[in-house]
Amino acid sequence: MIFLKSGPELKAMDRANRLVHRVLSAVREAALPGVTTAELDHLAETLISEDGAQPAFKGYRGYPATLCTSVNDEIVHGIPSPTVRLAEGDVLSVDCGTIVDGFYGDAAVTFAIGEVNGEARRLIDVTRACLEDAVDQIVPGARLGDIGAAVQQRAEAAGFGVVREFVGHGVGRALHEDPQVPNYGEAGKGLQLRPGLVLAIEPMITVGSWRVRVDRDGWTARTEDGTLAAHFEYSVAVTPDGHRVLGVEE
Repeated sequence: MIFLKSGPELKAMDRANRLVHRVLSAVREAALPGVTTAELDHLAETLISEDGAQPAFKGYRGYPATLCTSVNDEIVHGIPSPTVRLAEGDVLSVDCGTIVDGFYGDAAVTFAIGEVNGEARRLIDVTRACLEDAVDQIVPGARLGDIGAAVQQRAEAAGFGVVREFVGHGVGRALHEDPQVPNYGEAGKGLQLRPGLVLAIEPMITVGSWRVRVDRDGWTARTEDGTLAAHFEYSVAVTPDGHRVLGVEE
């Protein structure tokens, strides 16, 4: 079922996403060589609690942490750990969700720890560009396939892989709502976008194969071939005259 959000509901979602982006900014500043991903998770949970909000991920289907912290070949759902210590040259993807007044915020960012090699830098830059291209497609009357096609075109033109197993999604009073939003597809196909629809757009791009394997923990998804991955995410509302990235100053 597709849920369209009202003006007041979008304002609540904007507040939730503003908190998400504040947390991601603080985590990015704290993510230095030698810091553990568990320390970053503790920071995020503290900031969310101090704001009077709730972590969206902790306890969701049994997930044990506030953040997803995915390092290097980990694509998504990496579990923060006191034994995972960041090192110079790592690539870290951080996914964060909050609940504010019954509505969810959801966003992710990938960044370098210190200096990284050229391939890693290009992967991060292209994945961010994939997100921007996807957001540009979001206008009333556009089709869901336009979003995936934009991501796929940018990534594959750069020689990178597009993960198929995990996709974006609707978001609102639940963390995951309909529709699913693949990062691949055919322009002009699929659901027509209408004002009030909110989509979590999240390209997941790899240096090598797009195929995925999941660790024994049941959560951590990594590239099958061990190559680097990156992940960016925005929650985006369809508006009468285009779109709005929730939680981000215009």
